[in-house]
Amino acid sequence: MAVLRWLESWRFPAMDQIMLVITALGSEVLFLVAALVLFWCVDKRRGYYLITVGFFGTVLNQFLKLLCRVPRPWVRDPEFTIVEAARADAGGYSFPSGHTQNAVGTFGVLAVTAKRRWFRITCIVLAVLVPFSRMYLGVHTPADVLTAGVMALALVALAKPLVYNRRRWVFTVALGAMALCALAYVGYVELFPFPADVDGDNLAEGVKNAYSLLGALLGLILAYWLDEHWTHFPVDGVWWVQALKVILGLGITMVLRMALKTPLLTLTGGHAAAHGIRYFLMVAFAGAVWPLTFRWFRRLGGEKAS
Repeated sequence: MAVLRWLESWRFPAMDQIMLVITALGSEVLFLVAALVLFWCVDKRRGYYLITVGFFGTVLNQFLKLLCRVPRPWVRDPEFTIVEAARADAGGYSFPSGHTQNAVGTFGVLAVTAKRRWFRITCIVLAVLVPFSRMYLGVHTPADVLTAGVMALALVALAKPLVYNRRRWVFTVALGAMALCALAYVGYVELFPFPADVDGDNLAEGVKNAYSLLGALLGLILAYWLDEHWTHFPVDGVWWVQALKVILGLGITMVLRMALKTPLLTLTGGHAAAHGIRYFLMVAFAGAVWPLTFRWFRRLGGEKAS
């Protein structure tokens, strides 16, 4: 807390706004955009690499949040103030930092696979700035961001040989392992006898995330299997076709994310499994259905489909 109080003393409005922009780079939306751009337009393996780091990291991060149940800094010290605009994206328990996990994992993968030195340096700088912004805004302690950062870097190092292994079955096994981890996390949040002091909202968020991750991983496994055995979709194209492909595909994916929520919750009687179904459908669309249009997009750009 001493570090946070020191940073609190240096706050001023202009810097607050800058840090709010930087901290947004650790959001789920940025990870989704980066993963889909890589997967649809650059290189499928790089896309799988980023998705693997992101999914494994999120499962581990969410599990530790519920296991350790560390309260946020302003809960631990009621006299400590945060930048109020950051409160909305700082729900749940504090340890470890989810924004840091996302940012270091995402920018770590981009840095490792980047070909241009300036881009690699930019990614490294952002991977440092996002965790710092979480402390500056007062929503995480140094222990929160350091732990999440180390876990993300470890996953960046460990996932690469699994994804890029010439023996394709290695990555298939890794996908199965991720699904089992997500399933174990669902079992943990559903069956573990949490003590009475567990905050209900935090536990509900953990249950929601558990089902969402499991659904997303099952959707990814389906998409991977279909592409390996049938789709074989291309990722190249002229720049304006690539931009159109991303804008339309991402737009439809986000519409599905919002539009499916209420109907599925109604059908399941409000059970968190609705989020699992929703994320399964989202990922299945993004990974298996939308890519069916990519050969048409190539012809639209004047290229011959292979």
